[in-house]
Amino acid sequence: MNKISSFTTSSVGRKLSMGLTGFFLCSFLVVHLYLNLFLLKQDRGSTFDTYADFMATYPLIRPLEIILFAGFLLHAFIGGWLWITNRIARPVRYAANRPSENSTLASRTAFWTGAFVFIFLVVHVNTFFVRSRFFADGMTMHERVYEAFQSPLYVTFYLVALAFLAYHLKHGVQSAFQTLGLRRRRYETLINAAAVLFWLVIPAVFAVLPLYFLLAH
Repeated sequence: MNKISSFTTSSVGRKLSMGLTGFFLCSFLVVHLYLNLFLLKQDRGSTFDTYADFMATYPLIRPLEIILFAGFLLHAFIGGWLWITNRIARPVRYAANRPSENSTLASRTAFWTGAFVFIFLVVHVNTFFVRSRFFADGMTMHERVYEAFQSPLYVTFYLVALAFLAYHLKHGVQSAFQTLGLRRRRYETLINAAAVLFWLVIPAVFAVLPLYFLLAH
């Protein structure tokens, strides 16, 4: 038990946990995007609401929601912990330090992009999940999405958050592969493709949704 505790609290253990929770959250992004694409189906939200009702009522979904929220919180906690410990380890900046030569901008700003995404998630979860699950007012989920995306302010916030998410993933996906020891030369092309999928393609497709409701309706 002591060995397990020592490993999970070590720098390597925390980075490993960061990578695993990151991959878990990436898998959620894929599923979430798949379901959200039904918003574009021309059936007045019928298919999307069917899936939304299923997600809200099927008994086995509740444990998955708890695991998902735990994954978000654990990822955010470990990220903050690593950032703080790294700052403590280097309290004095060297005069000749050139961070651009030692790391990418995406890696140096990962904490801040992650913090912004976390704030967005709090607002986003409150707007859709909390209000529909705990303060039901008779609105369907499609109607709730339509109402939210009719606000230029919320759409702007959503798009900015996607930009931060994309930049966060640009570093995070590559770093996770590296941490888990999967970044091998023979897998380089596949890893780069996966990175582009998560930091560019998925956020870009997500961005279509608010613009569709704001501009086409």
